[in-house]
Amino acid sequence: MPLGRPRKNRRICFSPNADYFKPRGIPLRHLDEVVLSFEEMESLRLYYELELEQTECAKKMKISQPTFHRHLDKANKKIAHALLNGKAIKIVGK
Repeated sequence: MPLGRPRKNRRICFSPNADYFKPRGIPLRHLDEVVLSFEEMESLRLYYELELEQTECAKKMKISQPTFHRHLDKANKKIAHALLNGKAIKIVGK
């Protein structure tokens, strides 16, 4: 029997045009990568692109506001880490 609460279905209304970003001039084989989930990308899109409040973003994704905040915070940290350390960013659905 699985432990913990069952995972809620998140609502993702976005599919990125590109699923990989890398620093220019560095061959891919020399790069480490940071992986962003669709949930993290959707949180970035709703909050920064559409400029919605966190409570509204959470409603659109059908998750709680604290969960939305965790997705957003995790995405920001991953992107900052990739930019500051010259890593590629890969976007994957889960």
